[in-house]
Amino acid sequence: QVQLVESGGGLVQAGGSLRLSCAASGRTFSRYGMGWFRQAPGKERECVAAISWTGRSTYYRDSVKGRFTISRDNAKNTVYLQMNSLKPEDTAVYYCAADEFGSGKSAAYEYDYWGQGTQVTVSS
Repeated sequence: QVQLVESGGGLVQAGGSLRLSCAASGRTFSRYGMGWFRQAPGKERECVAAISWTGRSTYYRDSVKGRFTISRDNAKNTVYLQMNSLKPEDTAVYYCAADEFGSGKSAAYEYDYWGQGTQVTVSS
C-alpha cells in the first residue's frame, strides 16, 4: 500500500513557475514508477510526466516538453514536478500516481495508487 499526498499547487500568472511535490508513505517508494496526471473541467485525465522506478526513464506529454521536469528523491519518498513557463491551458487538478516497478507509463490504468490532487490555476 502506498499513500500519496500532493502539495505545491496554487494560482500563478502565465509565464510563472510552480513546483509540485508528492510525498509517499511506506518504505518501498523506490520500487514505484511515478506519474503526474492532470484533469481540467470537462476533459479527460491525461499524463503530463512520468518517471520509472529506476529513475532512468521519463515520459513527457508533447505540450509540456521543455517546460516541465519530473524528478524523484527516494531518500525523501518524494516525486516532484517542476513547471516553468506556465500557460492558462495548464490549469487543472494535478494528481500523482504510483505503479509498482513501473517503467514510467502514460496510461492511467497502469497506476494503482493515486493522490487526492492539487489545483493549479494559471491566469492570463
